[in-house]
Amino acid sequence: MDPLYLDANATEPLRPAARAAAIAALEAGGNPSSVHAAGRAARRRLEEAREALAARFGARPRDVVFTGGGTEANALAIHGLGRGRRLLVGATEHPAVLAAAPGAGVIPVHPDGTADLAALAALLAEGGPALVCLMAANNETGVRHPLAEAAALCRAAGALLHVDAVQAAGRLPLSLAALGADSLALSGHKLGGPAGAGALLLRPGLELPPLIAGGGQERGRRGGTEPLPAIAGLAAALLPPEAAAAEAARLAALRDRIEAGIRAIAPEAVIAGAAAPRLPNTSCILLPGAPAETQVIALDLAGLRVSAGAACSSGKVARSPVLAAMGFGALAGCGLRVSLPWDAPEEAPERFLAGWAAMRGRVGRRVA
Repeated sequence: MDPLYLDANATEPLRPAARAAAIAALEAGGNPSSVHAAGRAARRRLEEAREALAARFGARPRDVVFTGGGTEANALAIHGLGRGRRLLVGATEHPAVLAAAPGAGVIPVHPDGTADLAALAALLAEGGPALVCLMAANNETGVRHPLAEAAALCRAAGALLHVDAVQAAGRLPLSLAALGADSLALSGHKLGGPAGAGALLLRPGLELPPLIAGGGQERGRRGGTEPLPAIAGLAAALLPPEAAAAEAARLAALRDRIEAGIRAIAPEAVIAGAAAPRLPNTSCILLPGAPAETQVIALDLAGLRVSAGAACSSGKVARSPVLAAMGFGALAGCGLRVSLPWDAPEEAPERFLAGWAAMRGRVGRRVA
């Protein structure tokens, strides 16, 4: 039987439309900064992608800055918008955000993983302009923060709000304008596009100094020739809103079948963040006494591709800071992330549960 890929939060399988768009851009060639016919054609392709992202995520085309990925988009926002401001970051933010904001104040989370808005309000009241960084949805648990409420607190305090939407984009309805946020980071390969392209969307009127200086590309906000094939694939990976909603509903049903099966098989298991609003495709399963690395390896040998924590730690598996911040203590080292891809088969829950139950039996005997 073919392996079952359940690690979409690390990277989504490439969508057919994204593959076709990327190949077409590769074959067409041309540099968007060139003034001859090939360059002008490349520029049109680039601007069409920019317009598609702007329309989908509630921004103006001129306020869409293409980057090399989500990590760069987050760093660009933090280093650019955070100049002269205090940095406040959520306790469960992605390592890309935490690394770009050393020494930042930490916004704690409730046990369900959602941001503690009372604590945020207290931090904002300490005075001085701030840049607040809160992700739209957590990459490990799928938990969604109350962003509209956080944005209102930020506006009242004169603070800016940056949203890492890398995991949420394409899986949830999301609009920079509707949220009231000041910037929004995206990544192409999390949407089902090729790796190598991301974007930072800005609220109108914001000035953004470049993190990478160069030839004036992206209105002087990001130097370097734009990775056009990956950008074209990013834009093509976006589903129409109705299709995206249908896909989300299908994946949520598959996820719910997995979680119901886990509860039936192992009453001792915990689903992190189950009481909070979550991404439709994500489940974080904690099995007491079973180290995450042991679980991942055992399931991989059984043909089930899952992960533990973020996939941005050079292949390492360690105690999850996200689960630790949620108060799970020793259980923070026992979390397994199942993230269903857009093309997950209908039998995915039953296949996963069969493998997980067998793994639990082996690991349980070893731990005992």
